[in-house]
Amino acid sequence: MDQVHIPVMINEVVEYLRPEKDKIYVDATIGAGGHSEALLNLGARVIGIEQDREILELTRQRLERFGDRVIFVNDNFKRLPQILEEHNIIEVAGILYDLGLSTFQIDSERGFSFQRDCPLDMRMDGNLELTAKNLVNEYHENELSRIIRDYGEERWARGIARSIVRNRPLDTTFHLVEAIRRGIPRGARYPKIHYATRTFQAIRIAVNDELEVLDASLSTAISKLTEGGRIVVISFHSLEDRITKWSFLQEAKEERLRIITRKPIIPQESEIRSNPASRSAKLRAAERICQNYLSPE
Repeated sequence: MDQVHIPVMINEVVEYLRPEKDKIYVDATIGAGGHSEALLNLGARVIGIEQDREILELTRQRLERFGDRVIFVNDNFKRLPQILEEHNIIEVAGILYDLGLSTFQIDSERGFSFQRDCPLDMRMDGNLELTAKNLVNEYHENELSRIIRDYGEERWARGIARSIVRNRPLDTTFHLVEAIRRGIPRGARYPKIHYATRTFQAIRIAVNDELEVLDASLSTAISKLTEGGRIVVISFHSLEDRITKWSFLQEAKEERLRIITRKPIIPQESEIRSNPASRSAKLRAAERICQNYLSPE
């Protein structure tokens, strides 16, 4: 990897997962492998899931020194129960979801960043049919507005959607950035972020079906934890954090989880200074407390 991805809140991940030698942990979003490497260094065994084939191959090379203590799986974490079954694993000691983009993906030519002029793709899994280009050029204005409003929490969603439609066809990220700019009222302020941030986020979420996949995955993943096993989720925007919070609350209400982090843990100031990408991260953790768990249908 030309640029090493810095894993977010790595000390907190180790603290809350409490990895033990020879026990099995799932890194549901292994990415560049930073968190998994920390677990492996402490003697754990890891199943690393990653839907991005390119980054998984690079991570395989990075972690090859750990031999058969790490299993690499090119798949979506929504299939976590099936993946464990395929490897004859009944339960695991811990599960980690790090929902952020890796440096590799941001720097790729797939259009995740509005700071690089690239084709509008945004697929984490290259086998997906829907691309960002399809979405911005084919979706109805009302549907575009809904996506930008609901997934990006963008105040000017309707104007941006209207501008996207008026400026079609859009082929590259810079074309999309310009359409977004034209859809925002003159004088509108974005004090902490670029004006294209929320729209790019919304389109990426829609292309990869991220929120629905996360919601469906969490409860089935929890069912695979051994008693005392822990689940840790690192999210980077409020929608992911909200899904995690309510999933944990529901499982706690059913007396299947004990919530460890009553409020989300955020990075320390020293980490934010050394890794600005961590500034929006929130970590939640919970522990499985009941063996009699019926996995949702």
